[in-house]
Amino acid sequence: MAEPALPPGYGPADAERFVPEQHRGSRSDFARDRARVIHSSGWRRLAAKTQVLSPTAGIDFARNRLTHSLEVAQIGRELASSLDLAQDVVDTACLAHDLGHPPFGHNGEKALNEWAADAGGFEGNAQTLRILARLEPKHFAPDGASVGLNLTRATLDASCKYPWSRAEAPAGSAKFGYFADDAPVFEWLRQGAPERRKCSEAQVMDLSDDIAYSVHDFEDAIVSEYIDPEILTSRTGHDSLIRAVADWADGDVSSDELAAAYDRIALTPTWLVRWDGSRGHQAQLKNFTSDMIGRFARASIAATLESADGAPLARYGADIVVPAEIRAEIAVLKGIVAAFVMSSGRRQPTYRRQRELLIELLDALWAAGPTALEPAFAADYRAADSEAGAKRAVVDQVASLTDQSAIAWYKEHCDVPLV
Repeated sequence: MAEPALPPGYGPADAERFVPEQHRGSRSDFARDRARVIHSSGWRRLAAKTQVLSPTAGIDFARNRLTHSLEVAQIGRELASSLDLAQDVVDTACLAHDLGHPPFGHNGEKALNEWAADAGGFEGNAQTLRILARLEPKHFAPDGASVGLNLTRATLDASCKYPWSRAEAPAGSAKFGYFADDAPVFEWLRQGAPERRKCSEAQVMDLSDDIAYSVHDFEDAIVSEYIDPEILTSRTGHDSLIRAVADWADGDVSSDELAAAYDRIALTPTWLVRWDGSRGHQAQLKNFTSDMIGRFARASIAATLESADGAPLARYGADIVVPAEIRAEIAVLKGIVAAFVMSSGRRQPTYRRQRELLIELLDALWAAGPTALEPAFAADYRAADSEAGAKRAVVDQVASLTDQSAIAWYKEHCDVPLV
């Protein structure tokens, strides 16, 4: 049985795999990619990894990385449908976009980057490519090297949020998309791509992540009572709140733009003025998140289609356009969560202890050598041709852990009481 035709705008090169495969059946190459991610162990581990609030914090309704990824994929698939992009490609990129996150989310990312500073650093997006193209066991090259899930070029490219290396990162940015020893697969997936430009599907993934992150983390922060809507609604301290949001935005959006965006959001009929946890308030909050998702998506779809003026968007056909007002509104919701949760003084001791835990664990595993690692990572350690390569195997091991397993490994390997 012949495989189904590719969606309009996609050619044979987009469906190529790093190691060629032969298949029979009714599923498309892009649908196979999606299935491979969903059935991967790395994707399942996201259920026990921090989104904003750690799964170990005892708050059982807060989102984790897996539920967040599902919500990103739902938004991404709807955007792809409206923009005539391959839905399976965008869906898979959204499902996979956080695979590289280590225990304790961005806070854990800082710790791993600090420990691996002399071995290429650490970046969650670069780790995502590493998992998809190397670490997740599924396919092997003829020489026996693992090629991970061996996804198609279009899907791997759509998963690449930052198409450059650490050395090529823009000034002042710590974000990059691949580690030095993953350069061969990065160069393969970027064949024919404009330098440093994200494909349309990756841009949709990025926007979907921003939308989901902004509204759902805001929702979780209110339900968890880190944010009091009465304080948000009060004009007392409003200027200092906008300054805190502007500090988080780091100059990307001006204070005046953020203030105007806040006022527009506060005029939404479903905006909460107080929170008592009742079903009525829960429904109002849920409807607010739905209103914001629809508002951000519709405006971006309309602006993109107007800018494309009939040109196909697939791959590098056109860019995704997010109106400045929408970018400011997304930044407001993100910045409020950052001000009340991530930058909250009461959270800082927890964040500091999480980073210390990971660094102490990394030190202990490095001192112990490969015998302390799981078999796959121990093999990578032994096969490394440099100290940096061996350290990368230790980082890969720790990055693979969930929040709870990182705590368990710490107790086992560090022999220090966890307080």
